[in-house]
Amino acid sequence: MKLLISGGGTGGHIYPALALVRQFKENYPDGEVLYVGTSKGLEADIVPRAGIAFETMEITGFKRKLSLENIKTIARFMKGVSRAKQIIKEFKPDVVVGTGGYVCAPVVYAAAKKNIPTVIHEQNSVAGLTNKFLSRYVDKIAVAFEAVMADFPTEKVTLIGNPRATEVVQAENNPAVLSEYGLDLTKKTALIFGGSRGARALNEAIIEALPTLAQKDYQVLCATGDIHFAQIEAAAKAINASNVKIVPFIYNMPAVLRNCDVVVSRAGATSLAEFTALGLPSILIPSPYVTNNHQEKNAMALVEKGAAEMIKQTDLSAAKLVEQLDHCLLDETYQAKMKAAALALGKPQAAQDLCDLVTDLAK
Repeated sequence: MKLLISGGGTGGHIYPALALVRQFKENYPDGEVLYVGTSKGLEADIVPRAGIAFETMEITGFKRKLSLENIKTIARFMKGVSRAKQIIKEFKPDVVVGTGGYVCAPVVYAAAKKNIPTVIHEQNSVAGLTNKFLSRYVDKIAVAFEAVMADFPTEKVTLIGNPRATEVVQAENNPAVLSEYGLDLTKKTALIFGGSRGARALNEAIIEALPTLAQKDYQVLCATGDIHFAQIEAAAKAINASNVKIVPFIYNMPAVLRNCDVVVSRAGATSLAEFTALGLPSILIPSPYVTNNHQEKNAMALVEKGAAEMIKQTDLSAAKLVEQLDHCLLDETYQAKMKAAALALGKPQAAQDLCDLVTDLAK
């Protein structure tokens, strides 16, 4: 069986695609996979490193407002469709999957027009422009949030979850992982991170909160991103906040997540899939800079079920952050309720379920 997959631009589109590929290869060891992305996107580095065959095309996304640039984008899209048809003719896929990002639009569209089975996966609680466009042409639509089902044709859509959930659950559980960061294995632990590059507003709140956090019985592991790391590390050392560990990045994130008691982060779809799969209570600070404010809507899907707390960035302060950490870490009854609610939302079998949907369509 041959799987052609496309998705790019952000890790939120790429990592679910990689999780599906790994499940596909586990199920079909002799199966072939080809990934199509752009040469400038993150996928150009991440996908080849994963040992997956990779082809590129040049394409840009539509602007949400009318502009002359959109006319150029239409021309690039049609050129992309021609390139996709060439790739499809050479690879001869049995099924084509798009996981979002503008690069998958011409790929999935071309496949649908050639009557090849097609599937798209929507990770967020609000449908992206590319997936809304493709929904008219594809055979099946897999979604990660119940709230987004209304954005798509009812007869095509299936609630699957995010394939990344499977990977974090299957990751090796090393209870001693926190000791690698100088943390006490007997204490309650909060993990705080704002994405690979960090989040300025969150990091500023951390600096202000350090004197208070240093007095707590629980401990904090904070991944700041490279830009803010030196400043926050210096601030923590200056007040001898021995229970607050500052790092620029966490490379073994699945293992760390499995051994924390609460996490503070943005509300990206992939992160939320990981938190719920593990039953990890969360304090979410949605980025206000994303398209259609989808992170706030992602967060609300957890908040409404009691699996998370949310602090809007406009309301974020050191006092508010510490208040929420105290509530989630020190009230064990409340923490247990959040954990149960998160687990109820988790989809640890998402990679297998998506793989089944895709391959059943191809048979």
